[in-house]
Amino acid sequence: MKVSVLQESFAKSLSLASRFVSTRTQLPVLGNILLVAQKTRLLVSSTNLEVSVACSIGANVEKEGEITVPGRTITDLVTNLPSEKITLEVEKEQLKIHTPTFESTLSGMNAADFPSVPAAVGKEGTLSLPRESFLGALAQVLFAASIDETRPILTGVLFVFQKGQLVLVATDGFRLSQKKIQVRAKGKEERLVLPKSVLGELSRTAEGEEILLSVNKKENQVLFGTEGVVLSSRVLEGEFPDYEKIIPKEGGTKIIIDKDELLRAVKLSSVFAREAANIVRINLGKDFLDVSAESSTSGSQKTRVDAKVEGEAKLEIAFNYRFLEEFLHAVKAEEVDLELSGPSSPGIFKDPTDPAFLHLIMPVRIQS
Repeated sequence: MKVSVLQESFAKSLSLASRFVSTRTQLPVLGNILLVAQKTRLLVSSTNLEVSVACSIGANVEKEGEITVPGRTITDLVTNLPSEKITLEVEKEQLKIHTPTFESTLSGMNAADFPSVPAAVGKEGTLSLPRESFLGALAQVLFAASIDETRPILTGVLFVFQKGQLVLVATDGFRLSQKKIQVRAKGKEERLVLPKSVLGELSRTAEGEEILLSVNKKENQVLFGTEGVVLSSRVLEGEFPDYEKIIPKEGGTKIIIDKDELLRAVKLSSVFAREAANIVRINLGKDFLDVSAESSTSGSQKTRVDAKVEGEAKLEIAFNYRFLEEFLHAVKAEEVDLELSGPSSPGIFKDPTDPAFLHLIMPVRIQS
């Protein structure tokens, strides 16, 4: 193999591929990145057997070939090189890297030992997702997925493909986020759950106007294709909670409140709530909302925020302040809608400018 590439594009592809290199494994080759030179492209791939990525960059290929080399080593080298042409040459199982001012030799491993990594999204059964709306939808649900591996299914996001729309749902058992977007989905309803970590990487790396999504049922795998990159992930196994039963059919007292004012009140309460199990209390009045927190060691605070209240005006409820903060950061509107039915019922949180977005937060039990 002999190929020349630009440092900028090579470093960018290595930086992405290095995120999926596995260092804790009985298969040493998984700690490597696969380089494949074909025609006018260099394919840079890695996998940890659960997630894989393949990046295709333009190259001047003098001789086709392939090799795997230690992921961290080659990434650290290339990212620190100046912006100029890099020549890669394979001799036996060694990769020689050189520029006009630099040369290095890396010990590699046979590419035949590297697991198969999808490098293209098939045309059959492929769904085109508008990048901006899809990534925006992910941002509104990802934060609600669990980080607790004891229930792996909750560490993912549920994809529900329905005619004409895609429903995204995430929950950690204490809160739930749902977002619907319009897509060109056809046929019967399908459901699958994808890892939060993979979707987070997709959000950070996806470029272009659209994202191609393809489901490989035989391999229990989903592929996402963007400009020059294919990200593939296993589908999480298990039964996702019936989110439709969790969402209350009717709300209670309706409150309209300025988002920034509520966020400021929650942040002020968090100073003391951090020392009191993250609990903030919300006391509802006729035309206001009091947000308070108390610490047995540091003190207490209360912030009053003006609000429009429809329904029962005397109500006290408590929430984890982090959950409130993360929801408010996901809302783009100037105001938010709250629906509260009682101290033990989930709070319903909405963006009045986005009827396709819904968020639930379970209250914390407190003594009055």
